[in-house]
Amino acid sequence: MRTLLGFYILCFLLGQDLPFLLADDVTQNLCFATRLSDFLPPPYSNISDSMPCTPLWNTFVLRYSENRDNVMTIIVSALYTTGWVGVGFSKDGRMVGSSAMVGWITKKGHAKIKQYYLQGTERDQVVPDQGELQLQKVPPVVALHGAMIYLAFQVKFSVKLPRRAVILAFSTAYPSKLGRLSKHDDKTTVIVDFSKANGVTTSIETPASTEKTKHGVMAILGWGFLLPLGAILARYLRHRDPLWYYLHIGIQFTGFIFGLAAVILGIRLYNRIQPDIPAHRGIGIFLLILSILQVLAFFARPHKETKMRRYWNWYHHWIGRISLFFGAVNILLGIRMANSGEDGWKIGYGFVLAVTLLAFLVLEIFRIRGSIGSPSSHTPPSFETHQSSTSSSV
Repeated sequence: MRTLLGFYILCFLLGQDLPFLLADDVTQNLCFATRLSDFLPPPYSNISDSMPCTPLWNTFVLRYSENRDNVMTIIVSALYTTGWVGVGFSKDGRMVGSSAMVGWITKKGHAKIKQYYLQGTERDQVVPDQGELQLQKVPPVVALHGAMIYLAFQVKFSVKLPRRAVILAFSTAYPSKLGRLSKHDDKTTVIVDFSKANGVTTSIETPASTEKTKHGVMAILGWGFLLPLGAILARYLRHRDPLWYYLHIGIQFTGFIFGLAAVILGIRLYNRIQPDIPAHRGIGIFLLILSILQVLAFFARPHKETKMRRYWNWYHHWIGRISLFFGAVNILLGIRMANSGEDGWKIGYGFVLAVTLLAFLVLEIFRIRGSIGSPSSHTPPSFETHQSSTSSSV
């Protein structure tokens, strides 16, 4: 029990995101800290200060405006040290098939900007000086001002640009001398409503926001609420035999279904936007394997009188505890990587996690005092897989 409480306390601390408490304020200030007209050349300097400014992701900031001829002036900025920064436009939110503008400052201090066409995910499939963006006669510009890099360009669209998927990426490694890009360090995709380009606040949401929301809700319901609840009942409701057994089995199976749905939605979401989230994805697959093993273990439960029952109990209990720990960690990773700019998810799951911890602490005190959790001599009904008075607890 102490180990489990330690796991949850560690998860709670991980969820505080202490280094990032001021991230949103810092990003918002990037819109107002600098007058772009002081260092960008015309025509960008003539209109940049009147552009609507919207933080997108990390330190990426978007400014844009559109004239009557459907010519859009776009300025993207981000914190810069080395390597390259890119912004791409996609019809379906996927990297493959998109066209991107990528800028960087060479080691000798020369500014470079090129259009790229992303034929695939391999390095040689990212083709420089090609793409579907109709750049105008006004030359694209890259400028380094303080710690920020600015990519400015004009592009014409055949019709007034509606909501479109915008891909943002960066790498700290420089492109090759021929302009071949190194693999990105990180990337994301956002949906921008360019129809409000004339001074109206931009509406931005994450791509496949519905799928992300469903994925998050299923994961929190399954791994964040139902499975911990079933473990609590199995440990602290033993004095209400056989009620605890049926509640434990029913809730755990329901939690498994929600967790499985979260994995399926996560796979669909990964195939759609291809995020670079190896830790979150790997832990999700690991949890799926553990949960399947737990379900199989229920059907393979040995009789209470056999020597194997002791080892089965040990296996079942500890696999459950490990699963709950990594489930909490992965939920926190998912919330952090979503970069939604909203605190609702953090507050919501933080509340669930805090209530779970409090319930464990209070109930464990009652259990130590002998008020609850003492198993009775009741034998479960004959229709159970094996006749035994004990089951899993965490």
